[in-house]
Amino acid sequence: MADEIRSIEHNQEDVAFLEKELRHISGIIKQRGRQILNAYTITPPQFVALQWLLELGDMTIGDLSNKMYLAFSTTTDLIDRMERSELVQRIRDEQDRRVVRIHLLAEGERIIEEVIDKRQQYLKEILGQFDEIQVENLSILLEKLHQEMKKN
Repeated sequence: MADEIRSIEHNQEDVAFLEKELRHISGIIKQRGRQILNAYTITPPQFVALQWLLELGDMTIGDLSNKMYLAFSTTTDLIDRMERSELVQRIRDEQDRRVVRIHLLAEGERIIEEVIDKRQQYLKEILGQFDEIQVENLSILLEKLHQEMKKN
């Protein structure tokens, strides 16, 4: 039973500390991301939509709405603006013409990759204050936290 992982009741102060630190880290990343976005012609919600399209490929507006936790009509307006800016394109499904998928265009991909690269460069600078073992441990623990959160 050594492989079995048991649930542990953690101290409320420790949990409160971790929640606060994660919230502050998230806020800093969001703020830095917005500063980077100021150099581009896209809005933060457009950035999020482009990230999903880059990560998951072509999606329907309904699927994208669900991923972004936005109303269908709000997502439709977002896609309209991004289509006018030639960041995405609506494409009819070959098997079912009623289905329309949103496709990431080269300009949208270029922008999102540049922004993500700049965000990663920022993180790389910060991680320069950590040794290799600390970065490896942080990676392992963040991945475990993410996996556990996805279960719920």
